[in-house]
Amino acid sequence: MTIAALRRRVWFRLALFTVGAVLLALLAGVVGSRLGGLVSLDLGQGSVQTLLQILATSMLAVTTFSLTVMVSVYASAAAVATPRATQLLIEDQTSQQALSTFLGAFVFAIVGIAALSTDYYGDDGRIVLYAGTLVVVASVVVTLLRWIQHLVAFGRMADVVDRVEDAACATVGAAARRPRLGGAAAVAIPAGAWPVLAERAGVVTHVDIVALDAAAERAGGAVHVLARAGAPVARGEALARVSAAHDDAVADEVRAAFTVARHRTYDQDPRLGLVALGEIGSRALSPSTNDPGTAVEVLNAIQRVLTEHLCAQVEGGVDHPRVHVPEVDFADLVEDGIRPIARDGAHLVEVALRVQRALGGLARVADAEAAATLRRASERAERRALAALSDPRDVALAKDAAAAARGERRA
Repeated sequence: MTIAALRRRVWFRLALFTVGAVLLALLAGVVGSRLGGLVSLDLGQGSVQTLLQILATSMLAVTTFSLTVMVSVYASAAAVATPRATQLLIEDQTSQQALSTFLGAFVFAIVGIAALSTDYYGDDGRIVLYAGTLVVVASVVVTLLRWIQHLVAFGRMADVVDRVEDAACATVGAAARRPRLGGAAAVAIPAGAWPVLAERAGVVTHVDIVALDAAAERAGGAVHVLARAGAPVARGEALARVSAAHDDAVADEVRAAFTVARHRTYDQDPRLGLVALGEIGSRALSPSTNDPGTAVEVLNAIQRVLTEHLCAQVEGGVDHPRVHVPEVDFADLVEDGIRPIARDGAHLVEVALRVQRALGGLARVADAEAAATLRRASERAERRALAALSDPRDVALAKDAAAAARGERRA
């Protein structure tokens, strides 16, 4: 697991805040013992303990409520949008910050109450603890205000679409700027290259190019990547091939550079964001939902994501010449996002028209090869629409939109 992925885990932030709360409560006694009576303040009988008890009781309730809300939002997003969006909601920094702050305040209060009951704090320590409690209360109030404002939109359809679009733009843009992850272009694999096989079935979620380059240098040859992030692999399927003398140590290094997990992640997988957007649009067009407006909004998001790919500036230079990596096919990105909506919305003229307009808008910023891919997608979408539409006026509109998308003139 990468450091960035670790920091997005809910338990990681919770653990940090919990440890910080314990240290804050215990350090109050240490700091108080060093003051030597420099601060004189009459806190009143049991005022610190009373405040801590109130904080502990309220924070337990708020933490439980916040966790319930978060779980409810995850379930709602999976049911209404797509399960592929829940991991983005789980990684939401504001909700993690709120939950961690509330839990940290609860732990701080519990540790403080326990320490007070053992006479751990002297008079100066109680003063420091009181000041620390006021700081914690202020932090809780600020976090609670942010949390309430965040809940207004958290997990709503527009919020989910925006989160998926942002994740897709980030990974698609990165893939466009570094189409081979810093490696060399894919070449014909030599006949004597030996395979590195996966030891478990799953999905490749991360490819460590730096580790592959080190393994290739150790072997004195080259590594040819066969499975990029997002590719499903079976046990015993080749992840890569090494054109060098066979070495078990090198094979282990190459295999360790591929992270194989149960589920796809957005980090290195440019197709997953478009798959998720396509699923959201397709589900919105189901008879049970019947929400073509959301499908149109998703098509707008898909157009922005694919525009990011088409307009990105490719970074020159090869950082790891010993590693050959295949590029992501633009046609796959188009199919992942457009096809589900073009298929399920073919019978709705407003969706069919928006599909063609999105493809036409992309064609205007595409190079010749990408434009040919978009023309083929337009032709397929037109065939679906003409087969599903019955009204002559709708058919004529669909034909006009398709012709405009491909830069053609209708007689």
